[in-house]
Amino acid sequence: MDELDLTIIQILQSNGRASNAHIARKVGVSEGTVRRRLKTLVKDGYIKVVALPDPEVLGYGTEALVGIQVDPDKIDAVATALQELKESSWVSVTTGSFDIFCWVTLPTSEELGNFLKAVVGTIPGVRRTETFVSLSVRKRHYGLDI
Repeated sequence: MDELDLTIIQILQSNGRASNAHIARKVGVSEGTVRRRLKTLVKDGYIKVVALPDPEVLGYGTEALVGIQVDPDKIDAVATALQELKESSWVSVTTGSFDIFCWVTLPTSEELGNFLKAVVGTIPGVRRTETFVSLSVRKRHYGLDI
C-alpha cells in the first residue's frame, strides 16, 4: 500500500459513491489505475465496500452498548453467539471489568429490555450485563483517519 492507495481510501471514506473517473481526476492518474488499485485493495482485504444504513432513519430508535461479563472458558462461544445476532453491529472481546462489549440496535427500549432478558441473558456463560443506552449519536464515522 502506498500514498495513492491511501488517497483513494480517503476519497471513498468521504464519498463512498465516488466514481473511478472522479477519483482518477482528483489524484491525477488514469481511471484504469484507480480501478486496478480498488480491485487489489478489496481483494487483499484493506477495504470493504458496504452500504451503512442509518438506524434511526430506518426506525431503530434504540441503540446501546452492552458490557458483558462471561465465564472465562466461554468468552469465545459467547462472542460468537453475539456476533451472529441481527441486533448486534459490533462485538469486541476486551480487557477490564467486562469481557465483551456489544453494540446493539433495536426499534424500542422495550424491545431492548426483552432482547437483554430473552436473548443475551440466556446465552450459556453470560454472568452479568450492564447496558449503556445511547441518548443521542453525535458522530457516526466508520473509517480511519489515514
